[in-house]
Amino acid sequence: MPIIPDEKDWTWVLSRPCPECSFDASTATPATVPGSVENMLPRWRAVLRRPEVAERPDDRTWSALEYACHVRDVFTLFDQRLNLMLDDDSAQFENWDQDRTAVEKDYANADPAVVSAELTAEGTQIAESFAGVREAEWGRRGVRSNGSEFTVLTLAQYFLHDVVHHLHDVDG
Repeated sequence: MPIIPDEKDWTWVLSRPCPECSFDASTATPATVPGSVENMLPRWRAVLRRPEVAERPDDRTWSALEYACHVRDVFTLFDQRLNLMLDDDSAQFENWDQDRTAVEKDYANADPAVVSAELTAEGTQIAESFAGVREAEWGRRGVRSNGSEFTVLTLAQYFLHDVVHHLHDVDG
């Protein structure tokens, strides 16, 4: 059964802590972003080893496997967006339909072991990319297709919330 798309604009997490997962974007700094990503990877791998990983808790909620596939793709997408921002100080981000991606990539039937390896590789890659950002680059700008503006720092904070929030969603 398809999931009802999440069409919320989550950029508000940049100005106040998330009441659901308790993530506070203001605590993420250039020095902490890479380690934050790396510290979440073992938790995601543990989630993917659960026997019930592919079971949806209800008809409206992704399974832990589907969330992990989404996070893997978030790692890839945000690495691309980060690199675009580093190459172009007025980067424009194309729209990404996460729900369509979930269907097209068949998240629900993915192999958890494969997803674990891919999530780890993509997570390691984006952590390395953020670690390579020079001090003068953290203020570079990019604009999402809906007009939301980011600096490299706010992109990192927004990105981290997504990964933390989904760990919360799966009790990871």
